[in-house]
Amino acid sequence: MKSYIPNFLTLLNVLSGCIATVFAVLNHLEWAALFVFIGIFFDFFDGLAARLLKVQSEIGLQLDSLADVITSGLVPGVVMFQLLSMAERGGWNLGFIGHDAEITLLPFIGFAITLASAYRLAKFNVDENQVSSFVGLPTPANALLILSMPMILLYHNNEVLSNIILNPWFLVVLTVLSSYLLNSPIKLFALKFKNWSFKDNGIRYLFIIGSLVLLLTLRFLAIPVIILFYVLASLLTPSEK
Repeated sequence: MKSYIPNFLTLLNVLSGCIATVFAVLNHLEWAALFVFIGIFFDFFDGLAARLLKVQSEIGLQLDSLADVITSGLVPGVVMFQLLSMAERGGWNLGFIGHDAEITLLPFIGFAITLASAYRLAKFNVDENQVSSFVGLPTPANALLILSMPMILLYHNNEVLSNIILNPWFLVVLTVLSSYLLNSPIKLFALKFKNWSFKDNGIRYLFIIGSLVLLLTLRFLAIPVIILFYVLASLLTPSEK
């Protein structure tokens, strides 16, 4: 029975992604973000459970990536679509495209994130070297980056930040940057602990502690800062074998 536990957790990630997609389509982006966070939680613990129970399998690997395509690929694409739609219409709007709304091409650029995420996950599945490190930004980290934008709009109540986030050029650049980082050759450390010693996991402990401090002080604004910190820390840290 224990061999089914990790896959069950992965399926909970799929379910979370499906629910998040519905909320993103309805433009309830705070609820979409919540279920993406829940999905990423299951995404982290399904792999941990598989390692602890020693039941890693090929089907588990494939199922995990299929789940991530939804939770960390499709949902960020829909969210970016909504943000670009808002930017065109000059502010927050409820609901997806209405029957009487003008359809423009710009918001569809957001789905470049979904395409880049799917391609990144396909590459990950056939790359046997991404164990203690990643090549390119992991899709869950990228999803958190994109989902942080509407959360900053909703909960930081800062006119300057709102004007930046709802600027179409900013969103297009963020989409391009996001798509590039997902498939870039940059090596990034993984939050996988082979043991609990500080000597072998110093960068991981520092990253987790620093991230918690930033989240407590900056709230949702901390997420883009944490992603930047993650990339810079990885570039400055020798690659693990």
